[in-house]
Amino acid sequence: MSINIPKGTKDILPADSYKWQWVEQKFRDICASFGFSEIRTPVFEHTELFARGIGDTTDVVQKEMYTFTISDRSLTLKPEGTAGVVRSFIENKLYTGPMPAKYYYITPCFRYEKMQKGRQREFHQFGIEIFGTDNMMADAEVIALADTFLKACGVEASLRINSIGCPNCRTKYRKALQDFLRPNLDKLCDTCQERFEKNPMRILDCKSPICQSYCAGAPRMLDFLCDDCKDAFEEVKSDLDAMGIAYEIDPGIVRGLDYYTKTAFEFVSDKLGAQSTVCGGGRYDHLVEEIGGPATPGVGFGLGIERLLLMMDAGGVEIPKPSGCDVFVAALGAAAQKRALALVKELRKEGYRADIDLMGRGLKAQMKYADRLEARWCVVIGDNELEKGVCVLRDMRSSSQSEIPMDALMSNLK
Repeated sequence: MSINIPKGTKDILPADSYKWQWVEQKFRDICASFGFSEIRTPVFEHTELFARGIGDTTDVVQKEMYTFTISDRSLTLKPEGTAGVVRSFIENKLYTGPMPAKYYYITPCFRYEKMQKGRQREFHQFGIEIFGTDNMMADAEVIALADTFLKACGVEASLRINSIGCPNCRTKYRKALQDFLRPNLDKLCDTCQERFEKNPMRILDCKSPICQSYCAGAPRMLDFLCDDCKDAFEEVKSDLDAMGIAYEIDPGIVRGLDYYTKTAFEFVSDKLGAQSTVCGGGRYDHLVEEIGGPATPGVGFGLGIERLLLMMDAGGVEIPKPSGCDVFVAALGAAAQKRALALVKELRKEGYRADIDLMGRGLKAQMKYADRLEARWCVVIGDNELEKGVCVLRDMRSSSQSEIPMDALMSNLK
């Protein structure tokens, strides 16, 4: 019986892996230009990290985490990137270093959820985090990096921003929202009924059309912001205006994770049909403290790589495919094969992508194989050529060839 790939996962084959390498390098380069350094965290963490950090009323914690027990210890495959970075920030006392601390990461994540186009149970995420500043310029900087990266990838996406306030102003909003929803509470889905007391704002993010219909006309968080949150939101808008980054205010953005405060934003695109979020993030001023560290403000985003690549493909963005083999060395005869092995080593040392036949093919089959590798040049060595100290250099584009001294090969290739 054959063993197939688990549902919700996907092989990234060589025909596509170069696209991943391209966007990964683009992301690394842009993060470096903004002064961010890479951080890598484990693929699994203690389950309580996500329960405390993400929030036990979220769909992620309640329904979607891959959790397992080893030696009576509950562990969970990371469902998102931020919580692990915050844990590392605290555990390694990175808060004692210069502030702000700016990190980026590229990581696999895991959520048991209904599969959609561009959404797998194992997916991959780009993310950035800034710790240590409550200056709203940091929020604008995070948004600017996402905007720069998406534009560099040729993705047309519109920015939507909102403020979801702080614990102080959310208290009044929470009561107003509960008063609005209470008459129809028994008509909401079971999950939203559970959220009603713990975190009613999460009801606004429910995907159920029925719940969405009862949320129509609900009070807006923007109308309940305290003076500090109002000023902060105005500062973010002013900073985005200063950088020429267009945005739309969307009071419906609450984000799917409980740790957000003040700024919340999404980049959305219709390239995949229905409007789809490719990047989302915001500010989380209490998350570090909630997980056990010193009071440290933070802001960041997460960006799905699978969805990004689908949007690039839908938008007709051509990712440059790397060229094939530079030099293929074809050998005939036992002595020639030994010389070919030494030659490919020399070629690789000089920076050429060099390859050699490993199947014991005849010359004609080797040339055909070199063609399939899209080799630029083919060097042919036989026992006769060895005796004369020469080789045959074939231009695979023009099919022309010439016999040259072996010691002149490198200069001829150059």
